[in-house]
Order: sequence, then structure tokens, then C-alpha cells
Amino acid sequence: MDDPLSPFDPVRDDVVAGGRRLTIARPRSAEDLIDEEAYARDERLPYWAELWPSGLALADRLAAVPLAGRRVVELGCGVGVPSVVCALAGGDVLATDWYGEALDFTRANAAAAGARLDTMLVDWADPPPELLARPRADLVIGADLLYEARNGPALAALLPRILAPDGDALIADPRRPHADALIDPLVAAGWSHLMREVRHGGRVDESGPLVRLHRLRPPPGGVPGA
Repeated sequence: MDDPLSPFDPVRDDVVAGGRRLTIARPRSAEDLIDEEAYARDERLPYWAELWPSGLALADRLAAVPLAGRRVVELGCGVGVPSVVCALAGGDVLATDWYGEALDFTRANAAAAGARLDTMLVDWADPPPELLARPRADLVIGADLLYEARNGPALAALLPRILAPDGDALIADPRRPHADALIDPLVAAGWSHLMREVRHGGRVDESGPLVRLHRLRPPPGGVPGA
């Protein structure tokens, strides 16, 4: 069987995430994956191909969350570190991304870690019926999702459709300027929001060395019309 990762000349990084030592495969060069036609069509860029500090910070936060038997959905899973950590902790995990190639890497990283999870191709602005037909998630997670202005409103519309009324959403964000586009509409709709900052030891970009961990919960009784 052909290895779906081989065209990407993968490298493997040893990381500690969520208290677990993992070997994570990722493409050698995200920049080489930029597709000008895809960008012209829908401004698509291969952010999935990086091992972002926010993903590691989210995985560390998840180490303190009881996950056994809980339904978990990761949005924008990239190479899958938080999803793998959740699956190893006993979560019933669905890892989703806009790129099929990201799902290939997530499946490979899960298999290498001895974790079992499901994957699904998901466009936040046009979620597939298969996602919406699933039982609501107990926990929705995501790392560094708010890098573009369009992402916040799409996620704010999607979360009420996939999260259980008594569920939690944990979003790790390195202080991107578009985070309010996710948080403000949900808070206005009655959701609770808690935030704390953690310092990461990974590579530092224009956002600096801090990651914000956002916890969002639906209002009591859920969201009308969701």
C-alpha cells in the first residue's frame, strides 16, 4: 500500500504533549505546499502542516480534563496532537480539518501512538451533514484557529450546532487579532467565557510567547434554535 505521507518528505519530531511523549510526523516544508490556485479560489493556505505551539499548549491543558468515554471533536486538527492526546486518555475522538492531507497525518500519528480515532473532512462555513447528524460532542477543541477574520464567525455559528448543552469548548489561541469574532457573539448569546494565559517554550512568532486558553460553555438550557 502506498504511504500517503511520502510525497510530503515527512519529518518526525519527538514532543511532550499532555504529559505524554509522542513522535509526531509533519511535512518537511509547509511553505512548499502553498497552492496558488487553491489560494486564488478560497484563500486556502497549508497552516495544517506546522506543529504549532498552541496545539502543544492545548494538549497540556487536556491532561487535566477527564476524557474517558467522552465524545471529543477537534476542529482544525492539523497533524493531530490534541486529538491523539485525547484518544490516548480514553476519549471518543473525531479529528476534523479542511485538508484531507491533514487527516492523513493525523491518522498516521494516531497509529504511531497506539491511539484510535475517527477523522472527517470539515469546512466550518459549510459543515457536512455527517458532522451535524452525529451525537453532540461533550468537548470541542481547537488550536490556533483564529488566524483569519472569516474563521471567528464561522466557528461561532458552528459550535452551537455540534456541542452538547452541558459541554465545553476549549480553544487555544496565541492572541490572534480575530479571536473576538468567535468569543463576542457567543458571550452575547449567553455563553460563559473563561480565559487564562500560559507561556509556551516553542518557536515564537509575531504573537509572542503566550497562548490564551479559552473555555466556552453554552448557557443553561442550551442555545435556542441550535
